[in-house]
Amino acid sequence: MPRRRRELLVFLFLTVVLAPMLAVAIVGGYGFMVWMYQLFAGPPGS
Repeated sequence: MPRRRRELLVFLFLTVVLAPMLAVAIVGGYGFMVWMYQLFAGPPGS
């Protein structure tokens, strides 16, 4: 496989598959951490 085609496939994989999955994992992980914190510390303002 020519180098340029392989680079294009890697770029498409990173932008179409990996970046959205990473974004969902980071936001979901942060939300889970906030949820667990509030489970033990109580809701905000209490």
